[in-house]
Amino acid sequence: MPITFAIIKERKNPPDRRVVFSPEKCQEVILKFPDAKIIVESSDIRIFTDEAYREAGFEVMEDVSEADVMLGVKEVPVNALIPNKKYFYFSHTIKKQPYNRKLLKAMLNKYIEMYDHETIVNKANRRLIGFGYYAGLVGAYNGFRGLGLRDNLFELPKVENLPDLEAVKAELDKITIPKMKIILSGTGKVTKGAKEILDHLKIREVTDAKYLSKEFDEPVYCLIDVSEYNKRKDGGAFSKKEFYKDPSNYESDFMKYAKVSDMFITGHFYGNGAPYLFTREDAKNPDFKINLVADVSCDVDGPIACTLRSSTIANPFYGYNPQTESETAFDAPDAIMVMAVDNLPCELPKDASEGFGEMFLYHVIPAFFNGDKNGILERAKMTAAGKLTPRFSYLQDYIEEAD
Repeated sequence: MPITFAIIKERKNPPDRRVVFSPEKCQEVILKFPDAKIIVESSDIRIFTDEAYREAGFEVMEDVSEADVMLGVKEVPVNALIPNKKYFYFSHTIKKQPYNRKLLKAMLNKYIEMYDHETIVNKANRRLIGFGYYAGLVGAYNGFRGLGLRDNLFELPKVENLPDLEAVKAELDKITIPKMKIILSGTGKVTKGAKEILDHLKIREVTDAKYLSKEFDEPVYCLIDVSEYNKRKDGGAFSKKEFYKDPSNYESDFMKYAKVSDMFITGHFYGNGAPYLFTREDAKNPDFKINLVADVSCDVDGPIACTLRSSTIANPFYGYNPQTESETAFDAPDAIMVMAVDNLPCELPKDASEGFGEMFLYHVIPAFFNGDKNGILERAKMTAAGKLTPRFSYLQDYIEEAD
């Protein structure tokens, strides 16, 4: 049965230039799935121009309401939602974010079938698509850009002013990183992206034991996961299974790294109820040595005490004064420099869009034509026929709250 997909215009402010499918990826979709049709909503901000889609053979129009499935990246404004359609975009509602309650309510009222990109998971509940890898790449780069800026070591251009990842790496080839110790947390896609930047800079990775016990005459980094920066309160053995199920028996063991590190790049996922990596009290400790945090994870006022707010692509850096627990200039004496941009992949829209489209074509599009044999769409579906699906019924109290 033929299905029409629409590449919709991004309407959120500040503008987001990313897209689910590039013109080339659109061609790949219809080649692999002859029953798929793709139309494109006209946009003057998209990284790929209207003309590029036309040249690739796709119709570009002002009104895409004929489509069955709407493909976007960021939240769609309530007044732009078309009733009775299937939508894919990051709705930022699954954690009960107050600022998007009206959006979820509107989708229910308009009988929209909502599929959040974050809810596209496999049977083991692992996310299948996202921009995390690109957030890690840009976040780590921005961390070093901040280092050069603050310490007058070198000047790196903003990623948004560079055409692609190749150009980003070419800029890194021009700089030299001083002797320092860098900690990188996490094991997922964000960490993979950040690690790629560290490795490109030829910063040596060292083991946990060496990192904590030795001094080095060169820049080094150490990769740590939850089992290394948390410990059982009773001194028993760490169990990942138990930690993810109920972290209440655990406490942070991050201070041992904070005492010997200069820079911290966060790539971890922070689960509700897990111990904070470091608190405001920890940051006051005279032994706390970290003075630059590239907080890619960006959980505001959470597990990374110095992340007071998210920052912007225009102004990515601010300072945190540990003694007053307040914001200051990023280059103020005794400040921890913070980079906490919460939309990092927007700085690398071409590469991010191409990578995202690759994942979306592989994991999601086949489900429309194979009877959803792997349950991808069934698991991801948040709303149907004006109601929350059973998997997302936990959001009922959230939508019932008064605005």
